[in-house]
Amino acid sequence: MAKLTEQDIIAWNGPESDYMNEDHMAFFRELLVKQQDELINRADETTSHMQEHEAAPDPTDRASQEEEYALELRTRDRERKLLAKIQASLRDIDEGEYGFCRDTGEPIGLRRLLVRPTATLSVEAQERREQMKKQFAD
Repeated sequence: MAKLTEQDIIAWNGPESDYMNEDHMAFFRELLVKQQDELINRADETTSHMQEHEAAPDPTDRASQEEEYALELRTRDRERKLLAKIQASLRDIDEGEYGFCRDTGEPIGLRRLLVRPTATLSVEAQERREQMKKQFAD
């Protein structure tokens, strides 16, 4: 079969037994690897960007530069956490567990995975967890 596109994933309406078939797994593996590569490239760019710039002699300029670096580092930290989730999702694909809810074992759904390829819970399970968090936080 030909390589699936995003439109194929959105339009898929096959039997549940065909959910997360080889073509689906290949599509999401490619998507996740692409995201992983983009994150790694951005991290490399940040490193080289920070090494290139010298500290500004003016205290105001230096403070502004440090704030810019702090913001960039916070962004990279969030991306580092996302990278760990992407790598976990790739392991799930290798183990044949990708696309199924960790709480219920039910299919997460292709459309949800298209929007959030690192999702590990179905919408219902995610809502239950958030509701429980909210109840215990109050």
